[in-house]
Amino acid sequence: MRAADLMTTNVVTVGAQTPVHEIAKLLLSRRISAVPVVDQDQHLVGIVSEGDLMRRPENDTERRHSWWLTAIASRQQKAGDYIKAHGRTAGEVMTSKVYTVTVDTPAHEIATMLETHHVKRVPVVEDDRVVGIVSRANLLHGLAATKGGQPSGDPVEDRTIRDALNKSLSGEIGMDMALINVVVDDGVVQLWGLVKSNLEKKAAEVAAENVAGVKKVQNYLGQVPEWIMGE
Repeated sequence: MRAADLMTTNVVTVGAQTPVHEIAKLLLSRRISAVPVVDQDQHLVGIVSEGDLMRRPENDTERRHSWWLTAIASRQQKAGDYIKAHGRTAGEVMTSKVYTVTVDTPAHEIATMLETHHVKRVPVVEDDRVVGIVSRANLLHGLAATKGGQPSGDPVEDRTIRDALNKSLSGEIGMDMALINVVVDDGVVQLWGLVKSNLEKKAAEVAAENVAGVKKVQNYLGQVPEWIMGE
């Protein structure tokens, strides 16, 4: 499997001027752990994760270094720590060095990247524009869909099924694809993620059953109350 077979395609992004408190609300409401930061042309410029927002004076979690670390810290380190803790916008608190992959990056290379760099997700880019995100959960979904750890189906045909189903779920049903991941292996569709109601869960299953080439549908969608997810 490659990134295109695993990635979440409806990516939530923010601009450099998006306020920090809005990003925090977005992470909570969408139940995600990070958001890419893009410019006016949708080019990737950084990413804001939960970790970038954890040490803040507003909730008394600002990092307090020991006296000896403070003594040896350079001016640049001190300035960077201050900006990270007190910055008011995405552009001020974001991590600028972002590890990325392309749609054709193999799953095993993505897994190695996540492990090596201790990150939880990587944006998928084409021409510096974000077209998806692959997270640790996406990789696990892909692994669960394979037989004996090896994909058995035609990746091109499986990808065609996945693209058609994603289009149906987002277009005809209007589901939030930022919360749903579709994995297809040898014509077997697995539905992962969160929905607002049992009707949405059933609708997703029916949509999958109606895509040409689908042999079986395994519905692992979870349901959370609408008041948690919001409208």
